[in-house]
Amino acid sequence: MLKVDVQSAVDVVDRFSAALQAGDLKTVELLLDAGVLILESGGAERNRQEYLAHHAVSDMEFLQDARVQLVQRTVRRSGALVWVGSESEIHYRKNDRPASLLSTETMILEEIAGNWRIVHIHWSSRARKPVAA
Repeated sequence: MLKVDVQSAVDVVDRFSAALQAGDLKTVELLLDAGVLILESGGAERNRQEYLAHHAVSDMEFLQDARVQLVQRTVRRSGALVWVGSESEIHYRKNDRPASLLSTETMILEEIAGNWRIVHIHWSSRARKPVAA
């Protein structure tokens, strides 16, 4: 069981992910710090507006019909920062065929004026290899 003081940070991670999947750009914006750094696939978006103007919409479109299954989560707190590491499987359709990704995500949240804001995200994924019969 997570301590109450970090559970609220984990709730922000879950709200952010749910907002992306629901196409709720307003909530995504609210939960990101203005200076958030997002790293993905060798690229970087260095603030909230850059992410909202570029990859947020394509992330939402991809996740709209996907099913994200959380496999494992690790949470640590250090002072005003909490980091949340999540491992998931993402099931979706590609070329009208089922496909899956193994996804890892690290989010760092900072407690600012009593509210948790996401200050850093790192996403990484790879295709899940089919299980041999």
